[in-house]
Amino acid sequence: MTSNETTGPQVVPLGHPLVGGSAERPVGHGTAGLDDVEYDHGGRLAAVRAGELGSVHSWELVTAVDGPGTRLTVFLAGCLLRCVYCHNPDTLEIRRGTSVTSKELLKRVKRYRAVMQATGGGLTLSGGEPMMQAAYVRTLLRGAKAMGVHTAVDTSGFLGAQCTDEMLDDIDLVLLDVKSGLPDTYRRVTGQELAPTLAFGRRLAARGTEEVWIRFVLVPGWTDAVDNVEAVAAYVASLGSVVTRVEVLPFHQMGRDKWAELGMAYQLDDVREPSVELLDRVRRQFRAHGLTTY
Repeated sequence: MTSNETTGPQVVPLGHPLVGGSAERPVGHGTAGLDDVEYDHGGRLAAVRAGELGSVHSWELVTAVDGPGTRLTVFLAGCLLRCVYCHNPDTLEIRRGTSVTSKELLKRVKRYRAVMQATGGGLTLSGGEPMMQAAYVRTLLRGAKAMGVHTAVDTSGFLGAQCTDEMLDDIDLVLLDVKSGLPDTYRRVTGQELAPTLAFGRRLAARGTEEVWIRFVLVPGWTDAVDNVEAVAAYVASLGSVVTRVEVLPFHQMGRDKWAELGMAYQLDDVREPSVELLDRVRRQFRAHGLTTY
C-alpha cells in the first residue's frame, strides 16, 4: 500500500466553500490503484451487460461533500446531458473512462470500509451520469450493501427509468440534481427534457424508502430567474418528507480549462459566480417552502 492509500488523497484549497460541506476537496486519484482490464469485443459486451465491467473516470476520498461522512466517491464515465456549466466535461463520454471490473472496485470499497463506517460515510456513485451504466451500478450497490456500507447515487434523474426497484432497495441516499424547474430553461441548460427528472423524484417520494438530497446549481443569467427557482422549490416541496435537505450550489469557473482542452465550445466565459445577495435570495425561496436549505 502506498502512502497516499494510507493517508488519503492530497487536499488543495478551492478558494470558496462548497455548500453543505468542506471548503476543501481532495485531488482525485484518477483511477490510480484500480487495475485496467482488456477484453475481446464479445467478452467486453458480455461483461458490461452482466454488470461486471464499467467505465470509470476517477475516484476520490472526500468528507461532507457527496453525502454524509467520509466517502469513496466514484465518478463513472458517460452522460446524456450537456449542461452548459458542467465542471467535468471529460466525464461525458464513456470511451474516455478506464475499464474497471466491479470486483476490483469493490475491493477498494472493502479497503476503506472501516473509515467510512466509523465516520458515518460510505460509497457514492457519481459521474457523468451513473445510470448510463445501470448494470454496473447495480452490481456495485449490491456488493457495497453486502459489506454493510452506506450507499448514495448522485444523479440528474434523467435516466431514472433505468434504476429498478431492486437497485433502489440498495440505495440509502439519492443526491438528485434538479437543474431547472421550467422545461424551457432545463432544455437550454442541459439540452434535454425536464420531465424524466420530475418523474424520478415523484417515484422516490411514492416509495418513501430512500433519503433524498436535492442539488440545484445557481448560474447567474441561466438558472437564477425568480420563477425558475420558485418552480424548483415548489416541486421539491411536493416530494414531502423524503427530501431532508436542499443544497444551492454556486456556479464556478473551475471546469472552464477542461472545455478548452477538449475542444468544446464554452458559453459561460463571462458569467461570474453568484453574489452573496443572490445566493441568499434563492435560499430564502426554498426555505419559504419549509425546506432545510444550505
